[in-house]
Amino acid sequence: MSANDDRDPLFRYDDPVFADERLLEITHLPGPDRIVGRDEQMQRVADALNPAIFGSEPNHLFIFGKTGTGKSLISRSVTQRVISEAQRDDTTVKYAFIDCGEQNTEASIIKTIAQLVNEPDESGVSVPDRGLGTGDYYKRLWQAVDHCTDVTIVILDEIDMLEDDEVLRKLSRAGENRRISDSSIGIIGISNKIDFPDHLSERVKSSLSRDELVFSPYDANQLVEILEKRRDAFHDGVLSDDVIPLTAALAAQEHGDARKAIDILRNAGRIAKKQDATRVTADHVRDAKEKTEADRFNELIEGSPQQAKAILYSLTLLTENSSEKEFPTKIIYNQYKSIARQLDFDVLSERRVQEILQEQNFLNVIQSEREGRGRGRGAHAKHRLLENPSIVRKVLLRDSRLAVLEADDQEE
Repeated sequence: MSANDDRDPLFRYDDPVFADERLLEITHLPGPDRIVGRDEQMQRVADALNPAIFGSEPNHLFIFGKTGTGKSLISRSVTQRVISEAQRDDTTVKYAFIDCGEQNTEASIIKTIAQLVNEPDESGVSVPDRGLGTGDYYKRLWQAVDHCTDVTIVILDEIDMLEDDEVLRKLSRAGENRRISDSSIGIIGISNKIDFPDHLSERVKSSLSRDELVFSPYDANQLVEILEKRRDAFHDGVLSDDVIPLTAALAAQEHGDARKAIDILRNAGRIAKKQDATRVTADHVRDAKEKTEADRFNELIEGSPQQAKAILYSLTLLTENSSEKEFPTKIIYNQYKSIARQLDFDVLSERRVQEILQEQNFLNVIQSEREGRGRGRGAHAKHRLLENPSIVRKVLLRDSRLAVLEADDQEE
């Protein structure tokens, strides 16, 4: 009698495709032997954090690079290695990884850091989820840091999404301002906007001394090597010979995004499994690319107001029906007015539409640039999609309120 004979028949207990799908999860932190093409960057991060091993204050570091170039991966990996080495010297290093795309207020960041490093029995304080003001959360953070760590490393991913950069000044000056006396704090800020430091307040610029590091995109050969290091996520013989080269080539077309390459490979395996296929093929990879792009774009616009989606749909229609790729605000606004009426939305002012377009530019949904009209004639903004318009359309029409637009298009 099989061990699975008495299991619930509703579920599946074997996986013909994946041996360990966790190796393809974005949150998975691979061992150093699986990290490819980042030796120089790894050494630079290690140099900045090295003092922490001996209980001294590490250098603050800003890391820049496009999505999927290994910024977060290397920061987390090196930090884990610092923690391990520090233990050998009886030094307690803790770290807090904050996604500023999800937590961007001063209070939420300070609260999260405090919760991650705090040991109530040692610090004598608790850090509740709610009920305290920002100042009280700071007091508890300083107490937790001083009593529970020798060094705290704070990694702020998507640091450009911070609502207020005052948190950077207070964290970087904690020792100097005697908020902490027995510990120190190091900051790693990660962004895909290389001009982010230019937008910091003057108070922060003057107080936050840091090193800066740029991560270049991976090339196709490096992407192949990265994916080969994850091949054991699949059972032997499941991947066709052309799967990894094709996946790497598709990801290399768009600034060498390793995260996207891994996403495509995982989705290809899932599609093959759903189809009860015994092998993952190039066709599965092509289908997975479209699914990966749609999932990513959906993450970007998730929670966006329906008016913003209507504006994006207007830009999508213009892109699909023109040889042009970028359009002035006024052209988009004229198209938007027609879409808003179809959806029975209140028609926003052109100025408000311009503001929403700038918000979408900030969120990397679109790209906006100001363009001069000529001497004495001022400048206007032009906007373009960063994703394939067919993908954008498909994702936007998932919103039930906008779905009527698909029916209208088919009637025409």
